[in-house]
Amino acid sequence: MSNSVAAAILTTEDLAKAIRAVRTLLDIADVRQSEVDLEAVIRSSDVLAHVRDVLPDLEWWASAGKEHGSSEAGDDPADCLPIRVFDWCRPLDRAEPFIAALGPDLAAVRWDLDAWPAVPEVGLEEISQKWAYLTLTVNSRDLYQEKPSQDHTIHVHVRNRNGEQTARVHWLADQVGGRFTGRVELAPL
Repeated sequence: MSNSVAAAILTTEDLAKAIRAVRTLLDIADVRQSEVDLEAVIRSSDVLAHVRDVLPDLEWWASAGKEHGSSEAGDDPADCLPIRVFDWCRPLDRAEPFIAALGPDLAAVRWDLDAWPAVPEVGLEEISQKWAYLTLTVNSRDLYQEKPSQDHTIHVHVRNRNGEQTARVHWLADQVGGRFTGRVELAPL
């Protein structure tokens, strides 16, 4: 397992604006073989129903622990609320329907990209999949859904080599009208 540094580049109360920014970043990135990882804390049966429409074979466990219910055990998630969703390696087209289904519940949607491109005009080389991720936290400011918020934050994950992290983070923030404030989180991958 390796770690990534996730830098917050845009925080907004406007979910549509956050999704537009994500689309812009996905247009910049190499996504030919990309996947999306979906994590959430689902607290209500209404949100659960909407999420299950998007992901009928949802992987989850009770927030109180797997011994209190899980998809692995064949339990009914509606009987185990609140639940934590950790559903990884989904096709990219599942991300936006998942986000739309969440309502007020907290989530982190991480796109595992093939690469961030070279940007010769600012001295950036292409960086590979190992260092190329994009995360949108929904109704939360942190990657782990521990800090509920009324806004949504885009985090970019990049390699930190010879100052490249800072330059790429600033460049990516500029592409979506955001700015890097220095807020970073360690993200196990």
